[in-house]
Amino acid sequence: MKKLVLILLIIGGINWGLIGFFKYNLVDSIFGPDFFVVSRIIYAVVGLAALWAISFLFDNNTRED
Repeated sequence: MKKLVLILLIIGGINWGLIGFFKYNLVDSIFGPDFFVVSRIIYAVVGLAALWAISFLFDNNTRED
């Protein structure tokens, strides 16, 4: 589950980076205006993944290299 959350966060981070640097929204470009509901679902899932990732800060089972 952690890997899935991290993948979603990476996708979200790349999309935000593209928006910030180039004013290009990859998710909207892929799905277009006809599938705005799908885009909103993707944004919601990435947001939930970010909330879940907060728990990673308090995970005592992590290794420090």
